[in-house]
Amino acid sequence: MFGNASYVDRPDPDLPVCLEQTVLVWIPLGFLWICAPWQLPPLFWSRQRGARYSKLYLVKQILAVLLFLTSVAGLVITVMEDFGSYMDPTPDKLNPVVLYANPSIYAATWLMVMLVHESRRRADDKNSPYLFIFWLLTVLCGVFMLQTLIRLTIEQGSVPDLPRFSLYCISYGLECVSFILSCNSDVSSEEKAAAEKNPQVSASFLSQITFNWFNRMMVKGYQKPLETKDLWELNEVDKTQNIHAELEQHMVRGLREAQRKMDGERKRAGHKENGFSRAASQDILIMEENNRRGKKPKPKTEESSARAAEGWLVLAIMKTYRHILVKTAVFKLCHDLLLFASPQLLKLMVSFTEDPSIYTWMGYLYAVLLLVTAIIQSLLLQQYFHCCFVLGMRVRTAITTAVYKKALIVSNAARKEFAAGEIVNLMAVDAQRFNDVTNFIHLMWSAPLQIVIGITFLWQELGPSVLAGMGVMVLLIPINAVLASKSKTLQVLNMKHKDQRMKLMNDILNGIKVMKFYAWESSFEEQVLAIRENELKVMKKSSYLLAVANFLFTCTPFMVSLTSFAVYLAVDPNNVLDAGKAFTSISLFNILRFPLAMLPMLISSMVQADISRKRLEKFLGGEDLDMSAIRQDPSCESAVSFSDASFSWEKNEEPTIKNITLDIKSGSLVAVVGQVGCGKSSLMSALLGEMENIKGFINVKGSFAYVPQQAWIQNDTVQNNILFGLKLEESRYQKILEACALLPDLELLPAGDQTEIGEKGINLSGGQKQRVSLARAVYSTADIFILDDPLSAVDARVGKHIFDQVIGPSGLLNHKTRILVTHGVTFLPQTDEIVVLVDGGVSEVGAYATLKANQGAFADFLHTYGDERSRQEDEATVNVVMEEDLAQGDDPEPQVDEHPGDAVTMALKRENSERARRRKGSRSSMRVSLKKDTRNKDLGSEKKGRAEMVTGQRLIEKETVETGKVKFSVYWKYLRAIGWLYSMLIMLLYFAQNVAAIGQNLWLSDWTNDATRYANTTYPASARDQRIVIFGALGLAQGVFVLLGVILITGGTIAASRDLYSHMLRNIMHVPMMFFDTTPTGRIVNRFAKDIYTIDETIPMSLRSWLSIVFGVIGTLFVICLATPYFTIVIVPLAALYYFVQRFYIITSRQLRRLDSVSRSPIYSHFGETVTGLSVIRAYGHQARFLDHNEEIVDENQKCVFPWIVANRWLAIRLEFVGNLVVFFTVLFAVIARGRLDSGLVGLSISYALNVTQALNWLVRMTSELETNIVSVERVSEYTKLDNEAAWVTDHRPREDWPDKGEIEFVDYKVRYRPELDLVLHGLSCEIRSKEKIGIVGRTGAGKSSLTNCLFRIIESAGGQLLIDGLDIATIGLHDLRQRLTIIPQDPVLFSGTLRLNLDPLNRHSDEEVWRSLELAHLKHYTTTLPNKLQHKVSEGGENLSVGQRQLLCLARALLRKSKILILDEATAAVDLETDNLIQSTIRTEFTDCTVLIIAHRLHTIMDSTRVMVLDAGRLIEFDTPSALLQRQGHFYRMARDAGISAVTTVL
Repeated sequence: MFGNASYVDRPDPDLPVCLEQTVLVWIPLGFLWICAPWQLPPLFWSRQRGARYSKLYLVKQILAVLLFLTSVAGLVITVMEDFGSYMDPTPDKLNPVVLYANPSIYAATWLMVMLVHESRRRADDKNSPYLFIFWLLTVLCGVFMLQTLIRLTIEQGSVPDLPRFSLYCISYGLECVSFILSCNSDVSSEEKAAAEKNPQVSASFLSQITFNWFNRMMVKGYQKPLETKDLWELNEVDKTQNIHAELEQHMVRGLREAQRKMDGERKRAGHKENGFSRAASQDILIMEENNRRGKKPKPKTEESSARAAEGWLVLAIMKTYRHILVKTAVFKLCHDLLLFASPQLLKLMVSFTEDPSIYTWMGYLYAVLLLVTAIIQSLLLQQYFHCCFVLGMRVRTAITTAVYKKALIVSNAARKEFAAGEIVNLMAVDAQRFNDVTNFIHLMWSAPLQIVIGITFLWQELGPSVLAGMGVMVLLIPINAVLASKSKTLQVLNMKHKDQRMKLMNDILNGIKVMKFYAWESSFEEQVLAIRENELKVMKKSSYLLAVANFLFTCTPFMVSLTSFAVYLAVDPNNVLDAGKAFTSISLFNILRFPLAMLPMLISSMVQADISRKRLEKFLGGEDLDMSAIRQDPSCESAVSFSDASFSWEKNEEPTIKNITLDIKSGSLVAVVGQVGCGKSSLMSALLGEMENIKGFINVKGSFAYVPQQAWIQNDTVQNNILFGLKLEESRYQKILEACALLPDLELLPAGDQTEIGEKGINLSGGQKQRVSLARAVYSTADIFILDDPLSAVDARVGKHIFDQVIGPSGLLNHKTRILVTHGVTFLPQTDEIVVLVDGGVSEVGAYATLKANQGAFADFLHTYGDERSRQEDEATVNVVMEEDLAQGDDPEPQVDEHPGDAVTMALKRENSERARRRKGSRSSMRVSLKKDTRNKDLGSEKKGRAEMVTGQRLIEKETVETGKVKFSVYWKYLRAIGWLYSMLIMLLYFAQNVAAIGQNLWLSDWTNDATRYANTTYPASARDQRIVIFGALGLAQGVFVLLGVILITGGTIAASRDLYSHMLRNIMHVPMMFFDTTPTGRIVNRFAKDIYTIDETIPMSLRSWLSIVFGVIGTLFVICLATPYFTIVIVPLAALYYFVQRFYIITSRQLRRLDSVSRSPIYSHFGETVTGLSVIRAYGHQARFLDHNEEIVDENQKCVFPWIVANRWLAIRLEFVGNLVVFFTVLFAVIARGRLDSGLVGLSISYALNVTQALNWLVRMTSELETNIVSVERVSEYTKLDNEAAWVTDHRPREDWPDKGEIEFVDYKVRYRPELDLVLHGLSCEIRSKEKIGIVGRTGAGKSSLTNCLFRIIESAGGQLLIDGLDIATIGLHDLRQRLTIIPQDPVLFSGTLRLNLDPLNRHSDEEVWRSLELAHLKHYTTTLPNKLQHKVSEGGENLSVGQRQLLCLARALLRKSKILILDEATAAVDLETDNLIQSTIRTEFTDCTVLIIAHRLHTIMDSTRVMVLDAGRLIEFDTPSALLQRQGHFYRMARDAGISAVTTVL
């Protein structure tokens, strides 16, 4: 009965009733019963019996009950009919079994539905996909029975079986209502609140698969440009913390296994246990657990093992995400199988056109089937892509977080292998490559599967001839392999150049101030551009390889089809190429085109990912900080105990700290003293576990607080820098501010302790930074305080105050263990114990008096600083803070000035200091006012608070986000950079390629008509050959046009990349210092890394794809309209729908990409900050907090990435629906116009239409991608338009020997930092004579550093003149000015490179001159001991040199220049007294014939000056010799009195 052909072999077909009542009933019911085991478990284990009953739930249950009743009623009717009478029933009158079986099965099913509803309610997951599919199948299968009943009623004129007819209509209606209800989500009030933040949590199954839940975001994005606040919360599973935790388990296990395998191979069982434990440790807690172990493993084995361990990262990722990988594989498999249904339906459709005897309804059936299969394909494909892209996002996030976490615990040796720029590349480029390869990973098996299935179907069409086509494919495999191999080599080289470039850019951005002072920009710019040129050469080679690959890709389909058709026709004269064979084959070849195209791309992507894998495995598998030498034994009496401990900075090096045995008692104050380079800072680093342990161990009891020699300040408020993650305790906080002498400084800051500090503490002076760093330590609840020379950066009076109030016997830390590294001898008598270091070993330990009497190394140390000690002891008798001076507003640190580059808050500081001078009152009232200022500033008056925020509280402004459509000028700029001729030729070539493609297909269409032309005759060989030759020629033409097009695009886009990069770099070098003070480094790095990567690699690819697809879509529509003119009717509505959807998408997508770019910058900024302050973070044990903060900012970025992924799927579903309608209408009009169309054109139009879905989708994707990627051009372009400082060189050049005297004259000189700010120097007039030594003093904000900045024209004049040797400096170029002046700045900035490069980047001096400068700077002896002498590599930031050595190198720079004017801008503020003495003595002897300006930090350094300049609030108030100023008893006298200097003779 099932196979009875009479039901369908007629013009009006119908299905057998038997089939409708059995198979069509059992399909949906069977599906539900099979899925039931996965739906019911919550009934048994869930305890949420009190969960609420929603209205929707109750309605669903009522409908199920009604359906149950209809089933029971149906069963009752059947029973009544059979057994209703009392007479014995006769067998021939009984109803069929199906009328008993169906109501019974239905009744059981409706009971099951009720149970599933209840189960879902208890599980709090009311949106069951299984129920949705069940109701959909029920409704679809029920339609056939309904139409049969209606047809019978119409045919018979009455209802044949009224009770059953009524029951069926009622039940079908209830089923339809149930289906509609299953499309909606059952959401509780709590879920509604959550859905406001993330609608996905409450989305129904239908909404999930069609991405309807995302509509709200699309509408909002269309109405107004999206901002960060408009974005939704992430799903729990997509939060960084969960993503990382999941991967971390498998990473640790995988790394451990890989290393165990390596160790096993080497048969070193003794190293097994120790060898991998440290490197496998990914968590500081695990690491601390290991610290308690006794013996330390041998480092060499561990290191080699870690390096050798490979392949574990990919396995860890696969294990972590195995569920998603399986799910996506199922989606992809189903999609791939359905993919081959379309060519078979096309074949049937061509047969339908050719054979008039086929019923018309068959054509309509084919149209509907094509539409249904296409819709199912679309849904499967989009779910597959969605899962893959989300997986890619998670992998990228997991890797980024793993890299950050590793950076927190990596050993110093491993850190030296990876500079900060390289690690940023791991986070930016390598993680992104893993993301990219994850998106298409299933093509590894899917592409070969598609090829195999495709060839199987082709075999059915063309027989063995298809082997010829396969042969072509096989021949192309080795060619692709060679291309991939070459590509890999070039990629490795490219990454090397990228790393070099980013490393140098990081150096430039970190040392930009020094570069501007020394006019070195052009030298560094040339270095960067040289690396960039090498990078572009490699890129060009890669692109040419890509051009060849594209040529092969374009030629492959036609070569395969050409050889297959030619062989098919040649092997047998009876073989004829008809439309069915040709276009089915072409459709199959088109399907094969995608896997064949993607395989080389996948191989290339995997090659890149493999390089990234090796880099990531090397870093993530690198050695962790080894804390095994630092033990925590609470039974030990001492707070710190060294046991014969030796440490070095690198493995296999001579130890820096040698054989130290030392006990430090709890609660004691221990001073560590010694000459420069004796290992004091190294000893502190060893104690913190930052060095390599050679032998021995250290036992500590308690936690650490650490104040490094160079203060590390975060880009955050002053208060947050001090609290450092702890809760605010107001009274203790205020006490610490007072003890660390910070109260008056906070008075001067625009928003008190809520003022934001710039990157690297840019708007604080050296002393202020050090005191904030000290306050952070004091506020912590640590047991042991490591203070690495914190008093060197503050003047003597403030130092005395801090020692008494904080460090000393009566200070805040008097019950804590304090280890103080110092060069000052003043406070040594008050210490409990003194440790004297000589050459890395302990020379003496004891109390002050004992060591002094011993006449050993300590006595020598005292002798060296004898004069200094007596001077400071004199100072000690001075009252630390005088109430009357404070009342007048004097700063307790009058000599400490702001950073020379502080260009933002200067005017505000000055205004505040004027206010402070007018303010009267004692210290306590001052503290109260500060409290009110800092706590209630924003609360008292909203307007005032807002104004204050604008005028200076925020130093770093938020990054601007462009909104709206990308301006056409951006495209114009990019096309201009490519070149107009290039642009026109590229367009022409792509157009020509498309014309050739259309011509080839029309030729094929005409070729298939030969089957009817030569139906009864032999096919002429000449006609066949002509067909083949022209078909081949047109195909080859396509390939040639594409090859030329790609070559031209490569040339043009690389020229554009070069042009845009060099413009941005040149402009960044020319922008004023103000820009760098207010822009985080990460933000600039983002432009040079991510945006340039986009311009280099992503935009050219997008442009190529966009051009080929635009012409492809136009060609497709042209061919369809040519074949079926009726199609023009639906083009307009479909085009309108298409345009509407893609405009919605592009506006939102573009803005999300912009937000993604902006939210990425803080990740890099935070990382840079973390690397700089790594030793501090580790000392305080705050790795977890920084990791949390990193997770927060990565989450912020995820919030932009996830909606962008969903937006792509939202678009694809809708566009594919438009494409599916194009296919449907093409087939529909072909059916309607049947008889008037030849089969060749029908085949051609349908095969084109089948491709249009993908083409339309890709067109919008590429348009959007091009528009979102062109944002990078916009962002780079933004940095090419920044306001520049004055020209480096002008026509008006000074003479060669200028300045030969060194005379400086200020004539009514005025300065302001920005046009809208007040003056910082008010009409300064003075004359500095040749060879004078001028000391410049004044309180914070007085304008001392502004004076320096004026000399170098870091800030420009707002009136008046500044003359050097009679020449107005405003009339000459900046380089002509800056190259003739010399400055030794406060911060000793070094660049990674050789020692020689750091001294003479322009290469203007001979080696002899360089050695001479090193000798005078007291560094010659040190340099000669280095293996590579002048070629010694300086690490990033000069980390492998001590602070003193760095400052001496800066002195050597100055000596090498030897210009007539030298400026010392607090050059000795951050160095110890010994380095200070070396610098001062060298300056006195070597710069005797120069004019020297000294901005004073320690007042005694300028007491031997010729004259002293006293500045106050930007005005020159005193200018005379030191002795004359002391006699005058003015401002200078008060400063000298505070510093304990009563006469000039004290220091002379």
